[in-house]
Amino acid sequence: MKRLWALCFRGGVPKTRQSPDRQETRQSMANPESSNRGAGNSEEASRFNDGDGDENIILNPRFEDGLNNWSGRGCKIVLHDSMADGKVLPLNGKFFASATERSQNWNGIQQEITGHVQRKLAYEVAAIVRIFGNTSSSVVRATLWAQAPNLREQYIGIAKLVIYLEGPPPGTDILVNSLVVKHAEKLPPSPPPNTENVLFGVNIIENSNLADGLNGWFPLGPCNLNVGTGSPHLLPSMARDSLGPHEPLNGSYILVTNRTQTWMGPAQMITDKLKLSLTYQVCAWVRVGSAVGPQSINIALGVDSQWVNGGQVEVNDDRWHEIGGAFRIEKQPSKVMVYVQGPSSGVDLMVAGLQIFPVDRQARFRHLKKQTDKVRKRDVVLKFSGSDDNDLFGTFVRVKQTKNSFPFGSCISRTNIDNEDFVDFFVKNFNWAVFGNELKWYWTESQQGKFNYTDADDLLDLCKKNGIEARGHCIFWEVQSTVQSWIQSLDKNGLMTAVQNRLTGLLSRYKDQFKHYDVNNEMLHGSFYQDRLGKDIRAYMFKTAHQLDPSPTLFVNDYHVEDGSDTRASPEKYIEQILDLQEQGAPVGGIGIQGHIDNPVGPIVCSALDKLAILGLPIWFTELDVSALNEYVRADDLEVMLRETYAHPAVEGIMLWGFWELFMSRDNAYLVDAEGTVNEAGKRYLSLKQEWLSHAHGHIDEQGEFRFRGFHGTYTVDIMAFSKKTSQTFVIDKGESPLVVTINL
Repeated sequence: MKRLWALCFRGGVPKTRQSPDRQETRQSMANPESSNRGAGNSEEASRFNDGDGDENIILNPRFEDGLNNWSGRGCKIVLHDSMADGKVLPLNGKFFASATERSQNWNGIQQEITGHVQRKLAYEVAAIVRIFGNTSSSVVRATLWAQAPNLREQYIGIAKLVIYLEGPPPGTDILVNSLVVKHAEKLPPSPPPNTENVLFGVNIIENSNLADGLNGWFPLGPCNLNVGTGSPHLLPSMARDSLGPHEPLNGSYILVTNRTQTWMGPAQMITDKLKLSLTYQVCAWVRVGSAVGPQSINIALGVDSQWVNGGQVEVNDDRWHEIGGAFRIEKQPSKVMVYVQGPSSGVDLMVAGLQIFPVDRQARFRHLKKQTDKVRKRDVVLKFSGSDDNDLFGTFVRVKQTKNSFPFGSCISRTNIDNEDFVDFFVKNFNWAVFGNELKWYWTESQQGKFNYTDADDLLDLCKKNGIEARGHCIFWEVQSTVQSWIQSLDKNGLMTAVQNRLTGLLSRYKDQFKHYDVNNEMLHGSFYQDRLGKDIRAYMFKTAHQLDPSPTLFVNDYHVEDGSDTRASPEKYIEQILDLQEQGAPVGGIGIQGHIDNPVGPIVCSALDKLAILGLPIWFTELDVSALNEYVRADDLEVMLRETYAHPAVEGIMLWGFWELFMSRDNAYLVDAEGTVNEAGKRYLSLKQEWLSHAHGHIDEQGEFRFRGFHGTYTVDIMAFSKKTSQTFVIDKGESPLVVTINL
């Protein structure tokens, strides 16, 4: 395979990631795939390869002064003008350096940058690199190592700073042509999407009802399309909630036969019917013919050469099934095709009433505000008494809510709390916390018998000092890629002993200190422990955790349950898993939905919540984040999720998976940029927090009472009576009947 120089990463510092789906025990400034993709002479490469400018904090960035200011990190470094008999030459300039004789992944080339960077500034990082040796493809990372004045080592922070390149396996050389680190340019936000002349709720699919036969449709691949009758006349429920008044379906469907590949099915071009940055909801009825085993059906979009998921469902019988999802197009495409695919070759596919339409989020918000008033507020009667009750009539009363009691939390990490601006925003705007990595087993015991609870202890201390409750995430993680190598190497007996030691060590150390635990993370997506220790191990984990610490609520926790994009994680499968655990005696006390969602559509999320609510367990969104390059779109997505969840009676808490730029697991998900500026998404969050505080004022009536309706939480009431001002605090908790508060003046 031909190997070329690559512009392997651009990133910012300081950076760390709270990983929702993968293990990351080392926080990197950038983590791209690198090596064999050539950067050529692209504008991007040339823009970031200008190492001679004053902005670059790296000394001797293009090795024109030999290896001065550079050193090897656990390996040898060598200066070159060429390698491999002249086949490897610098992309730019005259020289490059190699990090060679590497025996560990972390070995690489480094430079100390202490004193060259400033606190609370974001930096861009770019390098021209390639690899040379015994592997054809690898990840190359730029990592920042810091040593604080107290000698505490971190992979991000302030004090003694070293930047180094690492990553490929031992025996592979890292070649570096240049390295640039400079203050990141702050770009203005994109404008809000243009929603003028948008026909919200209008289906863009031509001849969806098949009243004109197959006009507008074509077969994708050499399969056959015909029109059949006997499909449902009602639209799928998720679409009914979004569309409002609509015509019923006519019972016609597309029958697809002679399917020899899974991707074959009905298709339609919709290129000219889409608007950029709008959220489109997708729904249809689907069914399969005779089949062996479960069949996955997917509504897909071919956007130029990219596959976009419009919704998935698993079918295991011959009934009609609802399928739903959502998508958004950010860049102008040249061609967009929608098609329905999925069942095994030879299995007939039936599709009825396919709908794709832009979602009117504001209309949904109006509905949710009314629902929120019912679910999150309570009627209150303030009864006043004094030395002369008759003199109280007409006295002015002012009521102000100081705190909403609903849990709004965020993910935090040990590296976050060294930034006082981060801590200030966190403690002012959240009342719950969850730790990104610091409580996970791969963090607390990365090597067998060597424990690190210091980071979790520091985070827990911060929470206690500020009256913030904490969730314990997580005791185990069922996905094999997140399990330490030493655990994977154990035999069955050794693994069972390790599991028991983990439970005893963690639950005993932190007894009564965490309100929740995610016991075994992502059991819908992994089965490491179950495969090795048997089906009963999951219930055993729950039962043993409860025995060791009875106070926390024990949760299941998984992703894609709410968005219709993953057949492994449907609400039905989650319900089945929870019931199975409960039948085995597992004290499952809560349902965790992670909430790493794209293009959220309220009725789809609500439908999933309605299904899960039948179990009667509290539902928490445990890792909520939304990602969109346009800050206004991101703000809209976040508002969809916050309003939808806050309005649902089964939801009892919402945790964001971070809020600060460069400390998020997903790009373009932050609410506050790296230098502390609140963006449009952050402003939307703060605005909603203010909206969900109740204030009232008026006069005491003839019965000596003042009535209002307010959100659950803490209040102060001020009264001017008998020539003095009296203030009193009270709390509105949940309840159906009016809360009566007696105030003696």
